[in-house]
Amino acid sequence: MTTLPLRRTLLMLACLGAFGHAHADTLIANANGYTLNHAGKVVRFTALAFDDAGKIIAVGSKAEVQRKAAKGATLIDVQGKTVLPGLIDAHGHVFGLGTIASGVLLYGSPTLAGALQTVADFAKAHPERSWITGNGWNQEIWKLGRFPTAAELDAAESLRPVWLRRVDGHAGWANSRALALAGITRDTPDPVGGKIVRDADGNAAGVLVDNAVELMDAVLPKPGDAENRAALDGALAQLSQVGLTSVHDAGIGQLQDRLFRDYADHGKLTVRVYGMIMDTTDDFDALSRSGPLNSYAHDLYALRAVKLLSDGALGSRGAALLAPYSDDPATRGLLFYKDDVMRAKMDKAMRAGYQVNVHAIGDAGNHQILDGYQALIGKYHNVGLRHRIEHAQVVQLSDIPRFKTLGIVPSMQPTHATSDQNMAEQRVGHERIKGAYAWRTFLKQGSRIACGSDFPIESPNPFEGIHAAVTRQDSAGLPAGGWYPQQAMTVTEALRCFTLDAAWAAHQENIIGSLEKGKWADFIVVDQDLFKVAPAAIGKTQVLQTWLAGKRVFEKR
Repeated sequence: MTTLPLRRTLLMLACLGAFGHAHADTLIANANGYTLNHAGKVVRFTALAFDDAGKIIAVGSKAEVQRKAAKGATLIDVQGKTVLPGLIDAHGHVFGLGTIASGVLLYGSPTLAGALQTVADFAKAHPERSWITGNGWNQEIWKLGRFPTAAELDAAESLRPVWLRRVDGHAGWANSRALALAGITRDTPDPVGGKIVRDADGNAAGVLVDNAVELMDAVLPKPGDAENRAALDGALAQLSQVGLTSVHDAGIGQLQDRLFRDYADHGKLTVRVYGMIMDTTDDFDALSRSGPLNSYAHDLYALRAVKLLSDGALGSRGAALLAPYSDDPATRGLLFYKDDVMRAKMDKAMRAGYQVNVHAIGDAGNHQILDGYQALIGKYHNVGLRHRIEHAQVVQLSDIPRFKTLGIVPSMQPTHATSDQNMAEQRVGHERIKGAYAWRTFLKQGSRIACGSDFPIESPNPFEGIHAAVTRQDSAGLPAGGWYPQQAMTVTEALRCFTLDAAWAAHQENIIGSLEKGKWADFIVVDQDLFKVAPAAIGKTQVLQTWLAGKRVFEKR
C-alpha cells in the first residue's frame, strides 16, 4: 500500500511532468526567418519558441515571442542566420540511400572505360566480397548509342558476379558470371513488364530492364540485420545533414517497417518517415491487418499509403508511351500490368483505406493510372485520401487537367528534369516534351506539387532540387537561360513544394511543413538567404543546423 508521503511525492512529480515544460521552453532569436502560412504565402519572423515537447509556442518578433515563452526560457541566438521550416522530400528510398554508399559508385562516370576501371579498382580493393554490386551508370553520358555489355564488364571482373543498377534504378548491368548464376540464357523469356536486352544472335547481352531486374534480385545475397541497420544509420545521417526533417519512403516492406518502428521507439529516428507499402502483395497483407497507421511515436512514422508501379524509366526506354519513342520507333516502352490487373491492385489498396501513390513516367503510364483513379475514386468516394502519381514526368497535355479534376497530387522531382535534359526530348520529340516536367502548367491549374528527389537516384540535397525548380539548370548552370524555362517555379513555389505542399500530400500539413503555433519545431538554420542570393547559388546552400521536434539532430562543424 502506498504511504501518504509517497503519494504526495508522486503527485508532485506528476504535476511537474504536466507543467514543467514551461520551464524548458527554448527561444530561437535574432533569426532571418522565413515560413509559410496556410495559403502558402511567405511570412517573415525573427524569433520562435518551442516547449520541451518540441511543439511551437509562438513565431514572430523577439518581443512577441518572448511574451509567450516561459520566464527563463533557454535563449539561442542564431546571429542573423536564415531559419527555414525543415524540408520534406516527398519521394525517396531511405534504405537504398544507405546501402548504395557501400558499393561501386558510378554516378557521373564520363566514359565506359572510366566506369570499367572504377569497377576493377573496387573489386581489387574488396577481395572478401562474393558479389560486386553498385549503382549509377548512365549510357547516355557515355554516348554509346547502346547499352553496355556483359563482355565489357567481364574485362573488369569475370570470376565473381557483378551487378550494377542504372542511375534511374530501372535497369541493371550484369557480367557473364551473374547472368549464369541467375540462369539467364537465350531461352529465358522476357518477363511481363520487363526486357532482357539481347545481342544480334538473341543471347542475353548483359542489361536487364524493369521487371527483368527481378531475375537477378532473386539470386542476390540478402543483407543481414547488421547491414540493414548500418544502411539506415548512414541514410539518416545524410538526410539530416542536407536539412531534411521528413521523407516519404516510396516502397517499404515488413523489414523496413520493423526497423523504422524500432528506431522511433528508441529515439534513433532523426527524420520523420511517411511510409508507402510496396505493392499489394504479401507485405501489404501483413502490414495492413490493422489498417492505415496515421501516426506512430509522436508523428515520427506513418504508414498510410501504398506504392505501385505503372511503367519504367525514360533513360532505359522503359517508360510507357502512347506512341513509339522518337529515337527508337520499334518500342513504346513497358506497361508493367494490363489495365485490369493494375486496377485490381489500386482497388485493393483503396478498399483498405490507403492513399494510392503510383509511379508513372510515360504518357501511357500516366493515362492508365488516371483512368484507374477516375473509375475507383468514384466507386469509393475517397478523393480525400489525396491519391498521387509519383513522377508524372511525361503527360499528354489533355491529361494534365485530369489531375486537378480528380484531385490527384503530382509528386514530382525537379532534378529529374535537369538530369534528363540530355536525352528527354530525343526520347519523346518536340511535341510531347510540352507535357513533360511541366511544373508551371500544373501550378497554373491549381495543382499542389509535392517535390522530392527520388534519392538515391538523385542527390537527396533539397537545395539542389530548389535550384533546379527555379532555374531549370543543372549544377553546372546548363543550359544557359534554363531548359524550357517557362516551366520554372518561383523561389516561394519551390520552397512550398518542399515544405507545406509535401506535408499536405502526406496529410501532415497540420503538424509539419511550416513554422506555426502548435506544429512540431522542425526547422533548419542555413548559411544564406534563398530569397536574396542569385538563383544560380541556391544549390550551394549549406545547412548549419537541423532541428527535429525541438532537438538539434545535426550541427555543421
